[in-house]
Amino acid sequence: MPVSSDAAGPASAGGARVTAAAALRLAVIATTAFLTLVDLFAAQAILPVLAHAYAVSPAMIGVAVNASTFGMAAGGLGVALFGRRIDRRLGILLSLGILAVPTTLLAWLPDLATFTVLRIAQGVCMSTAFTLTLACLGERAGAGDTAAAFAAYITGNVASNLVGRLVAAGVADHFGLANTFYTFAGLNIAGALLVFFTVPATPRMAVEAATPGAGWLGHLRNRRLLAGFGIGFCILFAFLGTFSFVNFVLVRPPLSLGMMQVGLVYFVFLPSIFTTPLAGAAVRRIGTRAGLWGGLGVAIAGLPLLLAARLDVVLLGMVLVAVGTFFAQAIATGYVGHTATTDRGAASGIYLASYFLGGLAGSVVLGQLFDRAGWPACVAGIAVSLAAACALAVPMRPAVTPPRNPQSGPS
Repeated sequence: MPVSSDAAGPASAGGARVTAAAALRLAVIATTAFLTLVDLFAAQAILPVLAHAYAVSPAMIGVAVNASTFGMAAGGLGVALFGRRIDRRLGILLSLGILAVPTTLLAWLPDLATFTVLRIAQGVCMSTAFTLTLACLGERAGAGDTAAAFAAYITGNVASNLVGRLVAAGVADHFGLANTFYTFAGLNIAGALLVFFTVPATPRMAVEAATPGAGWLGHLRNRRLLAGFGIGFCILFAFLGTFSFVNFVLVRPPLSLGMMQVGLVYFVFLPSIFTTPLAGAAVRRIGTRAGLWGGLGVAIAGLPLLLAARLDVVLLGMVLVAVGTFFAQAIATGYVGHTATTDRGAASGIYLASYFLGGLAGSVVLGQLFDRAGWPACVAGIAVSLAAACALAVPMRPAVTPPRNPQSGPS
């Protein structure tokens, strides 16, 4: 998704233009990510409203809403198998355009089974666009700016979590559930238009394996990539467990927040917008493993705060979990994208499939813990997942070894 710049003119002006072009390119990448994934987590902010509308338990509506993660995993695997045959730009464009269809149908508030199927369809569309974009970035970005490009994309993901939840809660509170989904259908169309006007045509990728599955089977034999896939699984397991079921804690005594207040709570994602872009610099400075441990450690430190009876303490815990998981996700995503030296579409697809299967598993397992044993048990399950991610990072080496400056010491 490059944004070209004019190379003519004096060197100093040219340097300024290159800098401006690079910033614009990163902004386009982040905005594309925002519009690609804005539907994914927005519905979590209105889980209590949906549970009331469908008269079901938190665990049941949590699985229905987060069924989109199953679609995300399926779409990721589809791209992993057939991504080399898909034109990147056309695939992203069609995925975002088609995404508006199930989003619109959700506004009709069908029965819960149909609601679940439509969420899966949303997931397939979002995942196809997401995975093809990651592959495009991995193929077009050089070694020097790969981490920055992936961090920009994850930053857009962070923004979609924040703004999407705010919009969902605000529209649902003032205009009803149907208008919430119509609003997001409009954002889906906006995403397709952005891709149409900013993403250049991409050349067809050369076939690198004898069969569609050979490339991704090779990735599954790569221990470095397997560690990245497993970490992705654990990160979304923990993230969905936190930000799905904490909504029910927020609306119940002693916190007793209203829906609009719950929407405003998601300003807890705002710090992540500023910290996530630092992931690329962290990898270059301290390496992949240390960067991951740092992010996961911050998230783990926030978990005990989620059990407090004071809103300010709970909010701080949510901030730490968000900052840590998004930071770790940016590093893991960039690591996989750079570690896979061939068929990056397959690698991105497998990573996304693992990542979102982790989210689906988190919805099911942690939803049952929440219903049967309460919020403390749910938080304990989240802690186990983050600890597992830390363990998986032990054998990881930096995806990129920066050149050593003899005057600056070890990086």
